[in-house]
Amino acid sequence: MATTRLPAAPPDQGLGAAFSSISMPDLVGVVEAQLRQAILSGRIGPGERIVEAELARQMAVSRAPVREAARRLESLGLLVSRPRHGFTVRDITLTQVNDLYQVRRTLELMAAELACQAASDAELAALMDQVDAMVSRTPQMDQAERVVTDLAFHQQICALSGNAYLLRLFSNMNTEVRLFLALSEDSYGDPASLAETHRPIVSALLRRDAPAVRQALGHHLDDALLHVRSLFTPAGTPAAAPRSRTA
Repeated sequence: MATTRLPAAPPDQGLGAAFSSISMPDLVGVVEAQLRQAILSGRIGPGERIVEAELARQMAVSRAPVREAARRLESLGLLVSRPRHGFTVRDITLTQVNDLYQVRRTLELMAAELACQAASDAELAALMDQVDAMVSRTPQMDQAERVVTDLAFHQQICALSGNAYLLRLFSNMNTEVRLFLALSEDSYGDPASLAETHRPIVSALLRRDAPAVRQALGHHLDDALLHVRSLFTPAGTPAAAPRSRTA
């Protein structure tokens, strides 16, 4: 009886050729994202300790990805570590706030002036659309979304400057700026009113009126600094942080 033979596989194909690669999720990245959000939303306040074992239990992971995520956040300036004490959320001092906003103000005013010259009419009109969306969507957004949307507006002004180095410098400050925005946002009261404070900036940009842009944006940033400063006592120390619900 004749035997039927299956064709042999080409010599350059092995068992693995029949399978596609599987992308495993970045477990450390997932843990980092959750921990970062807890810090930026104020659920874990300045000075509070990161309890690795408890976080690992709540997230149903081992302690290794929690520790690596904490190291990443330390490199971003959100956490600090001490030997035998582990990681804690960084304390914020009034000096740090003043220093950051001094640099932020300088960068953004320069970016806005450059945007008056470099941005197209369509790009500036899109910036006003961004403000309209911010105002209309505010009632449906939680605090974290509002902070991200606010920061995206300022990032876009830096992008419209046409200066890639300036944009990179501002991007490097994003984590700390976002932290300060998250901590101070409640002090404004009505979130929609806060969103509206961005409109005069764009109106001046649309007119390509550099002095008016500087005045509107400078007032906006000076007011933001006052709200962050309100978090501190007269002695220059931060007010009591909200109690953590994750650690």
